[in-house]
Amino acid sequence: MVERAWLIIIRFGEYLLKQQWVGLTIIWVLLLAAGAEGIGRRVGEATPKKPAAVVKMTDQLTFEPARVTIKAGETVRWKSASLLVHTVTGDPALAAKPEDAALPPGAKPFNSGNIKPGGQFQHTFKVPGTYRYFCIPHEGAGMIGVVVVQPATT
Repeated sequence: MVERAWLIIIRFGEYLLKQQWVGLTIIWVLLLAAGAEGIGRRVGEATPKKPAAVVKMTDQLTFEPARVTIKAGETVRWKSASLLVHTVTGDPALAAKPEDAALPPGAKPFNSGNIKPGGQFQHTFKVPGTYRYFCIPHEGAGMIGVVVVQPATT
């Protein structure tokens, strides 16, 4: 009688384990299907906007192109094509020389932090005007760029 009770308990445990495995498999498949579009992004991270302009950071300590023109609300993406660490810094308070950084009135400063080789950074410009930005480690070498933001057309 005791052996039969143990057999029932073991079989019930196997049933639960099988049911749990099927449930977990279904959940995993649903999560994979739902998250396929977001592969490579962190949970809660917004889908990156398609950039209106792409700027390369080079080993020659330049932003290429050095000047881009976009419309308010558009995004610029900087990509490191360099073996060096760079930044994209539009913050006059961080500039060694005041003329290396400028923001239009009402615009907020931005700073990418260190961008490793192969990395990227993007910023959406909301306020029309001329933005002058620089690379912190290479400001002295003249690594400066300009983004001209025109008013959005409606």
